[in-house]
Amino acid sequence: MYDYLAGTVIERSLSRLVVEVGGVGFELAVPLGAEFTEGAATRVFTHLVVREDAWRLFGFEDRAGRDLFRLLLSVRGVGPAMALGLLSGMARADLLAAIRGQKSAPLTNVKGVGRKTAEQILLDLRDKPVLPGEGDAAPGTSATGSGTAATSSHGETEDAVLALVSVGYKEKEARRQVEHAADSVGTDDLEALVRHALKK
Repeated sequence: MYDYLAGTVIERSLSRLVVEVGGVGFELAVPLGAEFTEGAATRVFTHLVVREDAWRLFGFEDRAGRDLFRLLLSVRGVGPAMALGLLSGMARADLLAAIRGQKSAPLTNVKGVGRKTAEQILLDLRDKPVLPGEGDAAPGTSATGSGTAATSSHGETEDAVLALVSVGYKEKEARRQVEHAADSVGTDDLEALVRHALKK
């Protein structure tokens, strides 16, 4: 329905974006690490999920990110929350390397992705001649750069909890995961905190 939105970033948090286009504000769920700057003009590639109870818009920095999200949705048992969780919990290059190498362990490190689902992802995508975003970034680095959203020094924990809730966690579970992650990596780096919390 929508290929992309071109407008101004009005609000930006770790996993949420509001883009104003022609006087209308569009709210989008975005992967952790996506680089959008509040107040800047932007183009965001979109995917619309229509449910009986809600319409939800997902946003991505580039077409490859959006197409990889759609590819994950084509896998049996993978919904929008899990697909966004995979794109948030792993650097894009690492996700592509796991699929190409048929390695399920990196996928199961992401919260909510069990062994059977990981194996289904590998099975369904193993014969794809080209995966979206291949060659964009080396493994271990974000395909979009650091992408850490600016936050206040006292709000990192709450922002991390909200980020986990946005990809399908219950608030109580999200808070527990963030607290455990904070014990390991601290709260200075919000993106590192959320990535660690997304792992089992």
